[in-house]
Amino acid sequence: MKIFSYSCGNHDSSYAIYDGDKIVCHEELERHTRIKECNSDVIDFYTKFVGPIEDFDIVVDYPHADESLYPRRRKEIIESEEVDVYQVGHHCSHAANAFFSSNLDEAMIFTLDGGGWDLVDGKLMASATTVWTGKGNKITPIKLFPDKEINLGMFWSTFLKEYFDLSYSGPPYGCQAGTVMAMAAMGDPEKYYDKIINHAGKIPQFKILFPSKQDKYDMAASIQKITEQQIKGLMAETFRQDGCKYKNVCLSGGTVLNSVSMGKIWDWFPHLENIYIPPVPYDAGLAIGNIQYLLHQVFDEPRIKYENNFTPYLGKSYSLDAVNESLKDERLKFRDSNVDDLVDLLTDQKIVSVFNGGSESGRRALGNRSILADPRSESMKDMINKKVKHRAWFRPFAPSIIREEVKNWFTRDIDSPYMGFVIPFKEEMKSKVPAVVHLDGSARLQTVTEKDNKWYYSLIKRFGEKTGVPILLNTSFNDREPIVETPQDAVNCFLKTNIDHLYFNVDGKGILVSKV
Repeated sequence: MKIFSYSCGNHDSSYAIYDGDKIVCHEELERHTRIKECNSDVIDFYTKFVGPIEDFDIVVDYPHADESLYPRRRKEIIESEEVDVYQVGHHCSHAANAFFSSNLDEAMIFTLDGGGWDLVDGKLMASATTVWTGKGNKITPIKLFPDKEINLGMFWSTFLKEYFDLSYSGPPYGCQAGTVMAMAAMGDPEKYYDKIINHAGKIPQFKILFPSKQDKYDMAASIQKITEQQIKGLMAETFRQDGCKYKNVCLSGGTVLNSVSMGKIWDWFPHLENIYIPPVPYDAGLAIGNIQYLLHQVFDEPRIKYENNFTPYLGKSYSLDAVNESLKDERLKFRDSNVDDLVDLLTDQKIVSVFNGGSESGRRALGNRSILADPRSESMKDMINKKVKHRAWFRPFAPSIIREEVKNWFTRDIDSPYMGFVIPFKEEMKSKVPAVVHLDGSARLQTVTEKDNKWYYSLIKRFGEKTGVPILLNTSFNDREPIVETPQDAVNCFLKTNIDHLYFNVDGKGILVSKV
């Protein structure tokens, strides 16, 4: 059985492929169009660049109230009867992605975003917040809130646009909520808390009343506090009704990208044993969730258990020939290399971008399309923000850390393979890695195991053996555009930024690239 699943709408067009026993591919179209969170026609893209949709047994998507949001050829495919076409509700798909990507046998599931359509009692219903339970190979809806009742996605969208002049989703800028989340660490969460609560619908007034940078930081902190209160309140009431029976929680939806809130769930609910967030919790992950829902909920297929974690490395792998073709630029020089060379460069305070195997699914680079640096440097954070990423000085960088070392560096010993949680550093460890410690002493960590990513694990481990610090600064390999996809994308980004070196690890061969 071959399944083609896609996500389309106003933003985050993507597709995923299931081929007999597992999901073998997931791609976000932004990686190819080079337009952030693009809303291109998925079926047109696939048939033009990959192959015919008719090669599949099943096509699956999710419902829209606005028919114009569907791909142009969708109706034609349905009428042809050459493939079976299914639909999975928006939040059904989010919930399926959250639960079935985990290895948990049972869990409470929460989905949080700006809204989507599900089929309830034969009618389309718009929701932005839903609660489910998962057990075995089934998920069961507990409550779907009307989209105007609890809608943190719309709350953030309104403030980002009207107060911060930033984008919440879609092309050309993508979601810029991370900038405001980072600002919150510098603000007073109490200063505008009451004003926000009491002046809903009058947000533009704040632009006139609060013009300074500090006012914006305080506003960001107040927005973050309200977000955390809403999530905590929803979960607390759910657990109260459930009697805290469930010890595991899975979360999905675009709001779940608020990793500061996600990290605090561990503190709010000490009875929880596991908290799981999939690598693509936002709408691009619906292409994955559609397949998972269909397999388990509809076809009653048994759960897929993962040896370690659901792999996020579902993008295309490129050949050595493709890499060599990209290196023909006369502005480049290159040579064979290895992990030890890379460690030497990093300890010499060089900024190195890496291109390793298939690309990651999701917005967070996890070692295959990453920019890496030494976290011990006092100046590295400012240097990368200013000269490579060209973004606000306060934006933090993630630490990639060997999983077995987490308990020595952070206040909680957790799994965070997809950078889903912000956790405080231990007080005595902050000064050792200033480049990855945010202004409030926290970090959005990526935990790395050998089974997750053998090459990246070996690099961090080797760096740790040389320096005593089993951590690398990791940020996505891009500059104000989507993460690089192809070898040529990697070369283009390398040449136009102040990255010192580019390292390809392809087919077991290491190639170190420098500028002439």
